[in-house]
Amino acid sequence: MSRQIANNSLVRAAMKAPYLQREHEHALTVRWKERQDQEALHEVVVAHMRLVISMAAKFRRYGLPMSELIQEGHVGLLEAAARFDPGRGVRFSTYAAWWIRASMQDFILRNWSIVRGGTSSSQKALFFGLRRLRAKLARLVPGAPDRVLFDRIASTIGVSSADVALMDARLSAPDQSLNTPVGDRDDGPSGERQDLLVSDAPLQDQTVGGTIDGERRSRWLREAMEFLDPREREIIERRRLRESGATLESLGDRLGVSKERVRQIENRALAKLKIALLERHPDAAPFVT
Repeated sequence: MSRQIANNSLVRAAMKAPYLQREHEHALTVRWKERQDQEALHEVVVAHMRLVISMAAKFRRYGLPMSELIQEGHVGLLEAAARFDPGRGVRFSTYAAWWIRASMQDFILRNWSIVRGGTSSSQKALFFGLRRLRAKLARLVPGAPDRVLFDRIASTIGVSSADVALMDARLSAPDQSLNTPVGDRDDGPSGERQDLLVSDAPLQDQTVGGTIDGERRSRWLREAMEFLDPREREIIERRRLRESGATLESLGDRLGVSKERVRQIENRALAKLKIALLERHPDAAPFVT
């Protein structure tokens, strides 16, 4: 309640604040820039709160409270005042409008949906421009299918048609919890929305089968490694069985031989492994190259 009262007071003060003439505005921004004059800052900010309120009204269609949009715009206005350079000869309102709009847009993107979206500049343009562009194209090309509209919007903004379709779906319906009940317990099967999601993960029998096969192949390899001498085993372990395989040169330095000799030993060890695997486990043939 106190926040709402503060916002109402801010709006009333903005409506009563006089417009600033260019020379007076310049003098105030210079005082703030050079001497950090708080009175000058207050006068500039209050005089431009009309701009904040006007811009907040344009974003009301996204369903967020007007008071919170005004607060975010006020933050953007203060940021603009902190960064403004009066020596460039630009009106403060022109410069501040960008910061006010950016602050409101970031707030909308953070709070409009529980799903984070619009992280890139093109995605932000799509989020805030889709409805306007779609309405404009619908007037220019009456009866055009969504696919045609999405392709034109995508080329205009610089995103893919799939991105346009996804954003259109998100803007067309509110967020729904995955725990929302579906079905009717009396008339048929029931559950939650998450029960209807299709999983890309392997089926349980595939997962178990893969685990069993992996353990079996690991056992076969351990048994075959017993046929190698210590130097061959070390080379295979360091070259083939570690996430970051050792180089021929580093192994040559370690063993006191040339890297070409390491290559020869490695090839011989791999051949011995293949023979040992196939002799003891003929089923390993599909896994041996």
